[in-house]
Amino acid sequence: MAARRPSEVVIFTYQVGFGDCFLLRFVYASMARHVLIDFGTMGLPESAESGHMLRIANDIADKCGGKLDIVVATHRHADHISGFATNNGTASGDIIASLAKDAVVLQPWTEAPDLAVDAVGPLPDDHQGFAARRASLAAMQGFAAELVAALAAKPPRGLSKAALDQLAFIGRDNIANLSAVENLMAMGKQRIYAYHGLAVDLRNVLPGIKLRVLGPPTLKQTATIRKQRASDADEFWQLAPQRLAAEAALGTGSDELFPGHPYARATRLPMEARWFARRVEAAAGDQKLALVRVLDKAMNNTSLILLFEARGKKLLFPGDAQIENWNFALAQPDIKALLAGVDLYKVGHHGSRNATPMSLWNGFANRGGRTKKGRMTSLLSTMPGKHGSADEGARSEVPRTTLLKALTDDTHLHSTHTLPPDTLFEEVRIKLA
Repeated sequence: MAARRPSEVVIFTYQVGFGDCFLLRFVYASMARHVLIDFGTMGLPESAESGHMLRIANDIADKCGGKLDIVVATHRHADHISGFATNNGTASGDIIASLAKDAVVLQPWTEAPDLAVDAVGPLPDDHQGFAARRASLAAMQGFAAELVAALAAKPPRGLSKAALDQLAFIGRDNIANLSAVENLMAMGKQRIYAYHGLAVDLRNVLPGIKLRVLGPPTLKQTATIRKQRASDADEFWQLAPQRLAAEAALGTGSDELFPGHPYARATRLPMEARWFARRVEAAAGDQKLALVRVLDKAMNNTSLILLFEARGKKLLFPGDAQIENWNFALAQPDIKALLAGVDLYKVGHHGSRNATPMSLWNGFANRGGRTKKGRMTSLLSTMPGKHGSADEGARSEVPRTTLLKALTDDTHLHSTHTLPPDTLFEEVRIKLA
């Protein structure tokens, strides 16, 4: 019986800069099982050499002995799936696909290719609308690409360089990586599109391990997300974004308050009007940035939240799930009680301010000072300076300074941004016996 239960889990946290890539090795008496959770980046460390992601893929192949048992893509942001991209058998994604021929591939329910565009969950009879759904997703992500390109070519006055950098970064992260998406759709022998509460029985693949899916919820499970879906997906993405993107692409829009007027430019307006003009223009720029931010938020809230349980230990991997995704699970007393005993926490969304809810953090019973027995471990894959702003008004830098301090003070923190430049990964071992 003991041979069918793992004695240890080894987690390899790869240094991918701003992104996620974790290889979990569950060690048994006479075998090992390997789980890859995400493989992407939106900005490698400056010291990374050409072919860094290919080097990581080859290292994964070496560590798993040529076979991955489970591949998890928590959601479709580039910083989580770009490494799955293929290129005539020579790219990092080609290597992963060869390792995952017999694997189980786990993705959120929103990625199921046979869902109708207006599906509220992975219903058995939703086998129509594949083409329409893919077109809808492509249009939504294509909007981000067009808007970013247009704003880069003609930055609106009133939008700071920091805000433009943010917009470009978030926009690129949301641009569809068709090669990676299609590779994941074809990868492995079994694909599971999961949602909160789905019973996933992987005992044949991971003996002695229970896997719970805590998120994302379906639209049928929570009225909050149903409402967001109705307003954001049906109106925001399909109407306002298309109109704005069309304006930008065709050059028919204008950043001037009064096009053609002698006082069109704010600097030539009467002194008493300039204060108002600057603020109107700033608001227009902020609205454009807000559109791309909403898209970013919507994608993060489709992220899988996975809890692995093995011999009394709990390992929590929430991808980039933000508060809207977490709300449904945290509102349930039994789930909060379950999460209280987490032993290892993969920090959500690279340490952003809204991906580790305070109700989650405060509920961790195993956090505490260095002398605390059974103190929890945290894993953080991040790179400062790529996302958010540390300005007093924004306080949105990633990783968030206050969260980073709490993780350092109250957990055994392992973060990629503190690794030496030439280090490919950090290895963390959790005894299960």
